[in-house]
Amino acid sequence: MKSVRFSGLVKRLPVRYLPFADAASVGLPLSRLLRLSLFQVTVGMATALMVGTLNRVMIVELGVPAWMVALMVALPLLVAPMRAFTGFKSDTHRSAFGWRRVPFIWTGTMLQFFGLAIMPFALLVLSGLGTVPTPPIFGQLAASLAFLVVGLGLQTAQTAGLALATDLATDETRPRVVALMYVMLLLGMVGSGLFFGVMLADFTPKALIQVVQGAAIFTLVLNAVALWKQEARDPARVAALKAQPQPVFRDTWRRFISNGRARRFLWSTALGTAAFNMQDIVLEPYGGEILHLSVSDTSLLTVLLASGSLIGFALAARVLARGSDPLRVAAYGALAGLPAFSAVVFSAPLEAGWLFRVGAFLIGFGGGLFSVGTLTAAMHMEERSFVGLALGAWGAVQASAAGLSIAGGGMIRDVMGSLAQSGALGEALALPVTGYSFVYHIEMLLLFVTLIAIGPLVRRGSAVSHPERSFGLAELPG
Repeated sequence: MKSVRFSGLVKRLPVRYLPFADAASVGLPLSRLLRLSLFQVTVGMATALMVGTLNRVMIVELGVPAWMVALMVALPLLVAPMRAFTGFKSDTHRSAFGWRRVPFIWTGTMLQFFGLAIMPFALLVLSGLGTVPTPPIFGQLAASLAFLVVGLGLQTAQTAGLALATDLATDETRPRVVALMYVMLLLGMVGSGLFFGVMLADFTPKALIQVVQGAAIFTLVLNAVALWKQEARDPARVAALKAQPQPVFRDTWRRFISNGRARRFLWSTALGTAAFNMQDIVLEPYGGEILHLSVSDTSLLTVLLASGSLIGFALAARVLARGSDPLRVAAYGALAGLPAFSAVVFSAPLEAGWLFRVGAFLIGFGGGLFSVGTLTAAMHMEERSFVGLALGAWGAVQASAAGLSIAGGGMIRDVMGSLAQSGALGEALALPVTGYSFVYHIEMLLLFVTLIAIGPLVRRGSAVSHPERSFGLAELPG
């Protein structure tokens, strides 16, 4: 009944107010597509909670050492390489109902729920605020388990969810579906981040428990709505699979990675992702320390990055719908990153805050083009029956590259900044901006290497021919 009401509500809205109306197809109507995209909202919410809100709460309010917080946040990287295996298993899963993706999405959901349910208590024990005195190792192990399980759950759910979206979308609507999935992820991160910030403004242990466990329940409910009647039961598929030998992951992976095009694609994805994410934890400090911007001014950088990403998503979907090669779109994103980081670098000697903001916007824009382009390319990288493997490999590479580059960016800034301030790099570089400048120049170098790596993959001309259609985001009011 609820799904009927939701469908009716969507149908009554004018098309011009539905920016992704043309992402729907006969087999995947808009109400069903929007419902499916809700799993990305929960992924964004969990990411914002672990990387943003709890990061600050653990260090400031709970007094947990920064090195331990960084270790906890990085723990999900340990399971990132498993995304390829998860995608493969969802390709070949033999369910009694004929389902492939739903069991893995639901398993990931339950893992997220379990991790978030125990997380606030684990953090209170870790910080020594628990009511029962316990050895420090117990709190460390419990908090590590919570972060690890949530990371495993969100990566499992996201890999299988994107594979299900690929199964349901047509070749023509797939670029718009990809863009919608990214928009919902971004909305989940930004919206939940703002909500968590308001709810924890007056921090208490009780408020921490309420917020994190509320997120656990919200994840469970939202993903249940997202999955409802998305994948049809297919007993015929089960019967057909019984007559076939069970594929082996090692053999399938070896066949996939032996393809030189696939290897180069994964390297390009890793390099480009690292290039766009290395600045993640140094951009706001750069604005405050070097350009002397206020806290409110640096907080607006999140809005600028998100706005640039949204426009990048929209433009990528529009261009891809016209038949452009997705890797060409990704290359344009890497190309847009070069003037973006140049603007950030030159904003310091020019003391131009406006130039810094333009650079931040362009970083989001280039990253949006690159992300949608590479994800769309991953959907076409493998035959339809093993698309989960390709998406899992893409997700594993992207998550690992993003995490390692973020950590690397912070370390490079600290190490090079210390060397510069000590005079080891010469008098000309003995400035506070030197550590930041090294990070941004390395990112530009990585973008050049990305363009070199991705160049041979770009096809001449259009990859697919689709009839001209307007993209809904262009129709947004205002």
